[in-house]
Amino acid sequence: MESRVLTSGATVNNAICGGLPLLRKPAAVNYFITAGGDSSNNRRTLSPAAATAKPVGPLIAGPNLIWGRQLRPAILLESSPKRESIKPCYTAASSPAEGSDSGDAKVGFFNKATLTTGFFFFMWYFLNVIFNILNKKIYNYFPYPYFVSVIHLAVGVVYCLLSWIVGLPKRAPIDSTQLKLLTPVAFCHALGHVTSNVSFAAVAVSFTHTIKALEPFFNAAASQFILGQQIPVALWLSLAPVVIGVSMASLTELSFNWLGFTSAMISNISFTYRSIYSKKAMTDMDSTNVYAYISIIALIFCLPPAILLEGPQLLQHGFNDAIAKVGLTKFVTDLFWVGMFYHLYNQVATNTLERVAPLTHAVGNVLKRVFVIGFSIVVFGNKISTQTGIGTCIAIAGVAIYSFIKAKMEEEKRQKKAA
Repeated sequence: MESRVLTSGATVNNAICGGLPLLRKPAAVNYFITAGGDSSNNRRTLSPAAATAKPVGPLIAGPNLIWGRQLRPAILLESSPKRESIKPCYTAASSPAEGSDSGDAKVGFFNKATLTTGFFFFMWYFLNVIFNILNKKIYNYFPYPYFVSVIHLAVGVVYCLLSWIVGLPKRAPIDSTQLKLLTPVAFCHALGHVTSNVSFAAVAVSFTHTIKALEPFFNAAASQFILGQQIPVALWLSLAPVVIGVSMASLTELSFNWLGFTSAMISNISFTYRSIYSKKAMTDMDSTNVYAYISIIALIFCLPPAILLEGPQLLQHGFNDAIAKVGLTKFVTDLFWVGMFYHLYNQVATNTLERVAPLTHAVGNVLKRVFVIGFSIVVFGNKISTQTGIGTCIAIAGVAIYSFIKAKMEEEKRQKKAA
C-alpha cells in the first residue's frame, strides 16, 4: 500500500471519520503513516526536502485528499501489503502513461502503438506477397481459377465459423435488412475475386497487378457519373500517369493475352461497384463480422459457375493431373494455405485501415503493390521489357499521387465536419 503524507495536525482517525483538513505547506515536523497498525506507532519523520514538497496538480474537493491523491480508508490499509517507501509524486510531464502496465511508456517512434501498427503493415505485406506467389504456383500445375476461387472463400468461411464458435470475435446477429444491404457488396466481391484469379491464371502476376492499378480511375469515374460527386480536376490529372503507364506496360508485356487483360479490367469494375455498395451498406457491425458475412454470401455466388464451368473437367482429369504432378499431400496443403493466406491478408488489411489515417493506408496500399510486383518478378523469373518496366513504374507513381490527393481531400472533409 502506498504511504501518504499527512500534516502534523491530521491523523488517520479524523481522515476516516469525515474530517477534511485543508492542504497547506507543512510547518516544521511532518510524518508519514505506513500501512498497518496504529498511527502513533507507525510514524516516521520526513527529511527537510520532503517537508518542503508542494502539492501537484489542482486540489479538488473530495474525501481524504492528501497532496493531490486520495487516502484510502484504514480498513484497506490493514489488508494491503506493508511498504515502508514513499512513491514519488509525478508531474504532468513525467507521470506514467495511463493504462500502462509498467509505467515506463516509451515516447517517440519506438512506442507500443507505433510498433503494433508497424507489425500490422508487415503482416499485411507478408501475407499478400505469400498469397500471390503460392496462388500463381498452384495455377502453374492446376489451371482452374473458378475452383481455386471457391477454395479461397471456403477456407475463409470455415475460419470465420470456428472463430465464432470460440467467441473470437463474438458473432454479430444479422437481420433481413442488413442481409439485403450486404448481398450486392458480396456479389461484387465474388465477381471481382473470380475475375482477378482468371487473370492471375492467364498472365504474369506482375501484369495483373499493373492492370489493377487502374482501379482508382474506375472509382473516380463511378463517383462522378454514377454517384454524381464532383471530382476535382487535380484528381483527374493525377490519373493520367496511371492510364499512360498501364497502356505502355500492356503494349510490350510478354505474357499478354486478352483473357488476362479483360478479366483484370472486369475485376476493377467489380471492386469499384463493391466500394459504391459498401458506402450504402454501412452497418454497426465490426469489420471482422462484416467481412465474415460477405465471405459467406460471396462463396454462395461463386459455387454455381465453378461447378458448371469447371466441374466436368475437374472430375475427368483436373484433380488426377494435379495429383500426378505434385502428389495428393502437396496439392491439398497448397489449397488450404492459399485459402488461409487470402483470408488473413484481407482481414489484416481491414484491421490496418482501422488503425491509421486514410493517407497512411493509401501509401501502404501503393507500396504493397510495388512489393507484390517486385517479388513476383524475382520468384518466377518473369522477363519484362524495358517499356513494360517503365510503364509499370509510371502507373504506380500515378496511383501514389492519386492516393495522396484523395486521402488529403477526405481528411479535410473530416476536419471540417469535426469543426
